[in-house]
Amino acid sequence: VLLVESGGGLVQPGGSLRLSCAVSGLTFSNYYMNWVRQARGKGLEWVSGINTAGSDYAESVKGRFTISKDNANNMLYLQMDSLKPEDTALYFCATTFGYWGQGTQVTVSS
Repeated sequence: VLLVESGGGLVQPGGSLRLSCAVSGLTFSNYYMNWVRQARGKGLEWVSGINTAGSDYAESVKGRFTISKDNANNMLYLQMDSLKPEDTALYFCATTFGYWGQGTQVTVSS
């Protein structure tokens, strides 16, 4: 199983980024997929998850972030709008059974 994130970068407060996660080695549509983040010096924070039943969000990102998936192409996305400096972190996509990508850095700063 391989998960590869992309799309991170430096953005000003109020800006937007779209993260992508390419997944291979599993039947993508069968599983609940997650975005998790870790700010420097802090623990892991679950951000959002999605399966065929629907999507879920942490309170800290609800209304600003949108998770989606493309089952045909095994892609997971996280659209992040109205970004805040406190959203600065390394963002990972992950399965619920222990597979993680290498992460993509998001920095929100003026």
